[in-house]
Amino acid sequence: MDKRIWRFGLDETGADVTEGTAHDNFTLGGKGANLAEMARIGLPVPAGFTISCQTCMDYARGGNAWPEGVLDGIAEARADLERRCGKRLGDAEDPLLVSVRSGAPFSMPGMMDTVLDLGLNDASVLGLAKQTSNDRFAWDSYRRFIQMFSNVVMGIDSDLFEDAIKDAKAAAGVAADTELDAEQLQQLAATFKQIFSENVSAEEHPELAGEDGVCQFPQDPAVQLTLAVAAVFGSWDCERARLYRRQNNIADDLGTAVNVQVMAFGNKGNTSASGVAFTRNPATGEREFYGDYLVNAQGEDVVAGIRNTEPIETLRHTPGLEEAGEQLERIFGILENHYRDMMDIEFTIEQGKLYMLQTRVGKRTAAAALKIAVDLEREGLITREEALLRINPAQLDQLMHPQIAKGAERNVIARGLNASPGAAVGAVVFSAADAVAAAETGQACVLVRWETTPDDLAGMTAAEGILTSHGGKTSHAAVIARGMGKPCVCGVDALHIDAAAKQVSVAGTDLVLREGDVVSIDGGTGEVMLGAVALERPGTTGDLATVLGWADDVRRLGVRANADNPADARLSLELGAEGIGLTRTEHMFLGERKDIIQRFILANNDEERAAAADELSRAQEGDFYEILDAMDGLPVTIRLLDPPLHEFLDNPRDLAVRLAHMESEGAPAEEIARLRALLDRVDALSEANPMLGLRGCRLGFAFPELPVLQTHAIARATVRLKREGKNPRPHIMVPLVCLNAEIREMRGIVERAIIDIEVETGVRLGEIPVGTMIELPRAAVMADRIARHADFFSFGTNDLTQTALGFSRDDVEGKVLPSYLKANILARNPFETVDEGVAKLVGMGCELGRAARPGISLGVCGEHGGDPDSIRTFYDLGLDYVSCSPYRVPVARLAAAQATLSSKARPYVPLNPRRAERPARQPFAEQV
Repeated sequence: MDKRIWRFGLDETGADVTEGTAHDNFTLGGKGANLAEMARIGLPVPAGFTISCQTCMDYARGGNAWPEGVLDGIAEARADLERRCGKRLGDAEDPLLVSVRSGAPFSMPGMMDTVLDLGLNDASVLGLAKQTSNDRFAWDSYRRFIQMFSNVVMGIDSDLFEDAIKDAKAAAGVAADTELDAEQLQQLAATFKQIFSENVSAEEHPELAGEDGVCQFPQDPAVQLTLAVAAVFGSWDCERARLYRRQNNIADDLGTAVNVQVMAFGNKGNTSASGVAFTRNPATGEREFYGDYLVNAQGEDVVAGIRNTEPIETLRHTPGLEEAGEQLERIFGILENHYRDMMDIEFTIEQGKLYMLQTRVGKRTAAAALKIAVDLEREGLITREEALLRINPAQLDQLMHPQIAKGAERNVIARGLNASPGAAVGAVVFSAADAVAAAETGQACVLVRWETTPDDLAGMTAAEGILTSHGGKTSHAAVIARGMGKPCVCGVDALHIDAAAKQVSVAGTDLVLREGDVVSIDGGTGEVMLGAVALERPGTTGDLATVLGWADDVRRLGVRANADNPADARLSLELGAEGIGLTRTEHMFLGERKDIIQRFILANNDEERAAAADELSRAQEGDFYEILDAMDGLPVTIRLLDPPLHEFLDNPRDLAVRLAHMESEGAPAEEIARLRALLDRVDALSEANPMLGLRGCRLGFAFPELPVLQTHAIARATVRLKREGKNPRPHIMVPLVCLNAEIREMRGIVERAIIDIEVETGVRLGEIPVGTMIELPRAAVMADRIARHADFFSFGTNDLTQTALGFSRDDVEGKVLPSYLKANILARNPFETVDEGVAKLVGMGCELGRAARPGISLGVCGEHGGDPDSIRTFYDLGLDYVSCSPYRVPVARLAAAQATLSSKARPYVPLNPRRAERPARQPFAEQV
């Protein structure tokens, strides 16, 4: 049987008995593995043991039943820990107290459960008071434990305890919890136990029932520990944890470890403290001390935002904490040099002595990720290739997000902490549910809270930005917002929030904001502004330009953009696109030109249709000219008209309603007849399943003028540019081919149309590649035959996904996929990350196409072309390029480099191996 329980820390002789390392994160979870690693390198880590992630999954798969031998193993580990510490859980004279914390293989901050101060009971609380000579501390710890255990382990509503605290403060005539004395806290603990008894069912928990049949707060530490471990295991499957995993692509079958660790107390007076820190600024990447701490507080007080915190750089100057503060700064350097990355640290100082409770690679914003990677490479800690692999490509989307426009007018009403950069504009909402509801209606919103909790995750995801009146830069809101790339301003003391009334007042003013009022926040400056402030998108400069330059040196996969107009073409070029992989010509028929295409479709005779066709050709010629000019010297793939023609016509239901109104109002018979004739024509063009009907290349056979007029427009634009000395490189793509005869015939039509323009203008256009879009399963499996008549393939993975899976995207994304994803029938949305079955079709198309036509160009132009995981798949399949929306081009450039570096199918071989000179590295504290 696999080992289930692992020790860490020192034994009773001072010897290190740690059994794990940082590399065991899939067994010990990230927290347990890093506790083991810190213990191994000699840092002050309280002793403990870790129960493995696999045990969690075995417990869950067994219907929340303990696997054989686990309870005995936990009892043995508890006894071993008591022996190592020379104390016993629940001891009436000198009790041992432990924390019980989750720790998954991948960081999931705040998503799962924790229990602190375990081991206290009616007897051991007296022993704690005796050992510390501090009755108030002991009873405060006991009431905290009862409250946390009751809520986390037994599921009792936390508001019941908060209401009891309010009543106790009111009876004592004090404003803060910290003003309650030992006797009052003792009475509060008794009240908490009564709440426990009133809300725990003896039927569900017979092990807690007394002789009177009423459940009592457990006094046996072994029972406390068993229930706490089970609760932490169970929290792996809570709704917020599942949501977080879906958002961050973390598998559901990994499980969480449980870490049982000796408590260190930060609430033993003014020489004690708790805090959270980062070795670099996680918002900007600057090399500076960053974090928060609270004197005389436990760790949950820091992240919960209950009290506004102190900045970490003042710790070494705080009376009674100077030595611990200096030691912590040295440990910053030790950890960063050991892990070679920016680290997130949790610590407690107990009566002047520092204890390390956690470290992990710190979550950071996109801007910080870039700066840290570039700086670590320059400092010689990591290689350039490692720097590229350190950055999550999806994070680069954050850098394309809006910032406050330069020179924009700002009506600043309050200021707080700049917790997560970026700007957001939206209507004020006061709950996660309201944020989700606003997002579902398409309304941008800003979530305003006293402080967020893990249960607010859905609302934080839905909101454009987050604004809180409490909490510091390491509070829950700040940490989660940075990980999500959401703008966040925390700790705005001037905001007095009344969530029940759905309003917030601003101190020092008469201003009251109500739900629906629009505000703007700047997560880079901490400013809160009234009304909508103008936003702008940043460019690819600074560290982003450096990293993308490195990526371009490494990657072997081309990156093009999908662009349908000259503005998008120019933007794509600015963002580093190497051409256009898809220009959708149907998008050129919208707006004012819709009338032209309607006249073409509804023409009564050849003469009318020819006139409309000529007008369409001239209109498109201008667009093609500007796009080809913007991408001078780079390939531009232009797809001939693809969607069903009825999509350009009025809705038949709207026409029928208009007709009924005209008839009831006695409109002229001639007008009624015209509208009825139009309705008949529209109905005639309507289809039961238009996605598989008269569209794509089939349109070219039904309306032969269409491919000719579009090719004429492309060729004429090319002629104009050649006469100007430019180097236009159009590629013409035939859509929705599934038969080799379709591409053969359509290629002939296109080539004859090109010759028409060469004859007309006397300009030789050379070889204009003609290819096709592979978006039907038959096209993929018959790609060898299709390739005989195609110069290139572009895989349209959006439609290929629909036709391969039998999913109508418009229908399943709202009705089927949510339930499939929740039930793990599908691991990922196949329209966002390419499905493995669709990938096999793409691979088959590549292999067959190259076999029939060596040197054929192969690309992807669906939305998957901007998805990092899909890009890795496409690189392994041997594609030449991906094409994506303009703002995803930087993402694709980095993802393509990472695919090149990490591929097993196509191992990376540097084209120009080089290593920069490494500067001498200053000590960490000196650099700061």
